[in-house]
Amino acid sequence: MAGTKEIKTHIESVRETRKITNAMYLIASTKLRRARAELDNTRPYFNALQREIKRIFRKVSDVESPYFYPVGDDSPLKGTYGCLVITADKGLAGAYNQNAIKQAMKLLEEHPDTKLFVVGEYGRRFFASHNIPIEHSFLYTAQNPTMARAREISALLLDRFDRGELKEIYVIYTDMANSISYEARTARVMPFHRSFFLTAPGEREVREPFEFLPNVAAVLDSMMPSYVSGFIYSALIDSFCCEQSARMTAMDSANQNAENLLGELSLEFNRVRQAAITQEITEVSAGAKAQRKKKGS
Repeated sequence: MAGTKEIKTHIESVRETRKITNAMYLIASTKLRRARAELDNTRPYFNALQREIKRIFRKVSDVESPYFYPVGDDSPLKGTYGCLVITADKGLAGAYNQNAIKQAMKLLEEHPDTKLFVVGEYGRRFFASHNIPIEHSFLYTAQNPTMARAREISALLLDRFDRGELKEIYVIYTDMANSISYEARTARVMPFHRSFFLTAPGEREVREPFEFLPNVAAVLDSMMPSYVSGFIYSALIDSFCCEQSARMTAMDSANQNAENLLGELSLEFNRVRQAAITQEITEVSAGAKAQRKKKGS
């Protein structure tokens, strides 16, 4: 049984750990608010861009473009796939990183001819430790997603796609449905299904006429790189928000466990101290009794 000194040392250690987890919780909450604000400020532009692409397909539904499946053909393409995997730079975020890794491993099992493009130190270390080759690693932190970095990633992937090196491009990221719910997703960004840009039920259809200069294919070829950049930027921000939310949940759970552990340790400390006091009283009482017995004899 541990003595009072060991228990007291353990209590101090738990208190110091609780300070760290509480600080990490506060930092994650601040980063989460900032990232959400940045995402809210940039989403309207890309939503408007998607609406304009929908207008094009309502006007010319049979347009041919390398960024879309052929008309009437949605079957998977044969060849090499490219997959952008977005992870965090560190752990301590529950199952956030592992869920994204599982999606990547599932895609590799279904289509072994897949080249990985990785964002985040956690993903780089995982694939390196499992001897899984990485086609390209973006060597900057996942903690600061910017539009410039999204354009850099988009330019690299689209260049490989335009040259025919990649037949399909996927993005594995973590989507934040609400403040407490998120899940890892595998989204194909190239080529697009035409049905993705059809008017949804209940959505207001805009019928104002407009012209394409020089032609509709050139307009689409100009718009789609911007749309892909916006999608990747949104995926980076979404993943970053989910990482901070997962870290907040993990740190809050750690704080609660620390509180419970401190309660148990305090109770054990009091029991051990009381047992020591009782033992001392017993020893003093027994010694005094022995002294009285000795004097009486």
